[in-house]
Amino acid sequence: MPAHPESEQLAAILRALKSRSGLSYEALAKRTDIPGSTLHRYCKGTSVPQDYGSVHRVGTVCGASPDELRSLHRLWALADTARLKESGEESGEGTGEPEGAVPDPAVEEPATPDPVPTRRTRYPVVAAAVAAVLTVGISAWVLSTEEASSANGPDGRVLFSAACRSVVAMGQHDTCVHEVQQLLHDKGADIGVDSDFGPQTLRRVTAFQVFAGLPPNGVVDDATKKALYSSSKVRMNVWSPEKVRQRIRAVFKEAPDKAVAIADCQSFLDPLHILPNTNGTRNWGVFQISDARLRELGGTPRQALDPAWNIEAAERLWSKDHDFHDWQHCERAADAATSPSPSPSPSPSPSPSPSPSPSPSKRP
Repeated sequence: MPAHPESEQLAAILRALKSRSGLSYEALAKRTDIPGSTLHRYCKGTSVPQDYGSVHRVGTVCGASPDELRSLHRLWALADTARLKESGEESGEGTGEPEGAVPDPAVEEPATPDPVPTRRTRYPVVAAAVAAVLTVGISAWVLSTEEASSANGPDGRVLFSAACRSVVAMGQHDTCVHEVQQLLHDKGADIGVDSDFGPQTLRRVTAFQVFAGLPPNGVVDDATKKALYSSSKVRMNVWSPEKVRQRIRAVFKEAPDKAVAIADCQSFLDPLHILPNTNGTRNWGVFQISDARLRELGGTPRQALDPAWNIEAAERLWSKDHDFHDWQHCERAADAATSPSPSPSPSPSPSPSPSPSPSPSKRP
């Protein structure tokens, strides 16, 4: 993969974190469950992680602070966007470095430094910054790299003003997040407008990206900003919980109550509920259908966010064996909730002494 400034910046931070932690590639591979050879490519800048989960694990294992993790998220989003543009991808099915569940044979630290690619000399600022990182801290350098946000929007678009960074992402609390939330709310999204970029905002941003045909990376980059302002046809209104319950009961005729309980456990009956996993995959919609199951069903994330399609797909999974083994955790919770608790046996109380029967009165 050709180098570009964004991946160089991300790689520089990953190298600095690794150096600061004192961990070898072998040790880092064991602790993150990412192949050592893959980690080596990430730190050299020759490959961009396909999901933020990999970056987050590396940062966490290396002792990154919350501010540093947020900065890593923004840098990864920039690098991932550049990768997608370079490969000409239009969908969310990235072609970045895949992550294996089992690490490759450990890759030891190279005995001699790898030769520096010639293109890397085009970015002397990055090399100088890495040296500074080890002495003054990562966060300050990362923030300085983010000052080059888009030019001020002459039409008053807040997200393109100097007040906003090039990427608005998880963990931020400012007017830029408020603007993102308001734009999503205006499109019908059920979202609090509180200026906090938390899990709910992450889910709604990801859903909007799916509807707008953008890579669903969960961060508000330039493409997402433009779509928020221009995609008037994207609407995010969803079914009410009651309508979701009714449809589930109509589809799961043989187990309506349990199906509703499982969906409630999985997504709180929210059709746009999206849960990212640590391995970069996601679960989608009412029944939280995983990426793997979605492929088996021949569906797409956009379809999975349609409650009617999601419920029908979940019933197809259930009908294979007439059980809910795809939702084992919630199945146990549903069983526990619906099983009647045994009533305690009442303590035997002493029988009262029989009162003497009154003598029958004589008829007059």
